[in-house]
Amino acid sequence: MTQPTIPTALSVALLGGGTVGSQVARLLTEDADLFAERVGAPLHLTGIAVRSLDRPRQAAVDPALYTTDAEALVEDADIVVELMGGIEPARSLIERALRRGAVVVTGNKALLARHGAQLSALAAEHGGSLDGEAAVAAAIPILRPLRDSLAGDRVHRVMGILNGTTNFILDRMDTDGAAYDEVLAEAQRLGYAEADPTADVQGHDAAAKVAILAGLAFGGSFTIDQVDCTGIAAITAQDSAAAAEAGLVVKLLGIAERQVDGAVLRVHPTLVPREHPLAAVRGAFNAVFVEAENAGELMFYGPGAGGRETASAVLGDVVTAARHRVLGSAMRADRAGATAGPPALPITQASTSEMIVLRVCDAPGVLRDVAAVFAEHDVSIEAMRQGPDASDDAVAEAEGRSSVRLRVITHRAPQAALDAVVADLSAAESVYEVVSVLRVEGK
Repeated sequence: MTQPTIPTALSVALLGGGTVGSQVARLLTEDADLFAERVGAPLHLTGIAVRSLDRPRQAAVDPALYTTDAEALVEDADIVVELMGGIEPARSLIERALRRGAVVVTGNKALLARHGAQLSALAAEHGGSLDGEAAVAAAIPILRPLRDSLAGDRVHRVMGILNGTTNFILDRMDTDGAAYDEVLAEAQRLGYAEADPTADVQGHDAAAKVAILAGLAFGGSFTIDQVDCTGIAAITAQDSAAAAEAGLVVKLLGIAERQVDGAVLRVHPTLVPREHPLAAVRGAFNAVFVEAENAGELMFYGPGAGGRETASAVLGDVVTAARHRVLGSAMRADRAGATAGPPALPITQASTSEMIVLRVCDAPGVLRDVAAVFAEHDVSIEAMRQGPDASDDAVAEAEGRSSVRLRVITHRAPQAALDAVVADLSAAESVYEVVSVLRVEGK
């Protein structure tokens, strides 16, 4: 039997020299002997593609490695590590590498959420490979378990805190009663939030990760455009207080859930019971909760961002892929895009429960009328609590009528039915205002 030819070294091209890229470069240089031992051949960093050669660099590596010619760097590399972010030129450079049969490791969630299936197909066609463990939840190993460890199981649901910035903000609002704008400014000062936090607080970052997770969990191919997305900008200190009073906490969750005839993908502020494992995830940490038919409930927890943490995931992919290349063995096929998979369904096909807070007329018969609206749409009420509406005394006095707050938590019901309930309550004469509507999960 002919033995595979073991390469004397594998060349590595690094695209991007930012926070994560600088840590990858540092570790490849400092731990070269360790990687050579684990791979079975040395990993030789041949260059680091950056936009400008004049910027100061964080990593203590040979300055001669930096270049602005990414195309030339990609053309000769056995392994291409893409940490540039964005769609272009990252997509074109990855396609160029895959057509040569190279190994590509990326942390680019936006690219994978839009074009991951096409890039995986290109890798398979030309004998290359594409890995992206670092694209979701940094150092937390979640993609490989979904792709490999649970390949013999049926995953029903993936639910998680996938963005550290929003979790930091919501955690501070919960523990300190702080306002959203105040905590966002603090997160920016501490470096948890970007100067432009839109991708985080509007849920787009988490939505890209949900699309990637859904493809691996269910097979098939999903894109970010199929994820129903609502961010946290509208969450108030009053929402956090109402949640706490009900024994709940607000988290921005990404959820991919298999239905009978498809899968619903969604990102939104969610109320989670205090005793649920996700409620205990504090600060900028991430956690992913997986529900599988045979394995049961699994939880993956850890830092969801950071240069060293993300570099750990990147280098895990690099070592695994390099070892396969040294041994001459074929890389495994991704579940994502490998089969037709379930179709993406609209959010109205989801099944969930909600906490609906109302400002209603303080008069006999109002509770009966409100309950009748829920009954009309076959939505069962789990709990109903009436309380004072002191914050709106001035409004009530101006209107010449008194009001109370009514907090209703429903049992699980079709989203379409819940939407109809809210619409009818908004039009009801005895309901002055639908103050807030938040979904509840984990009960």
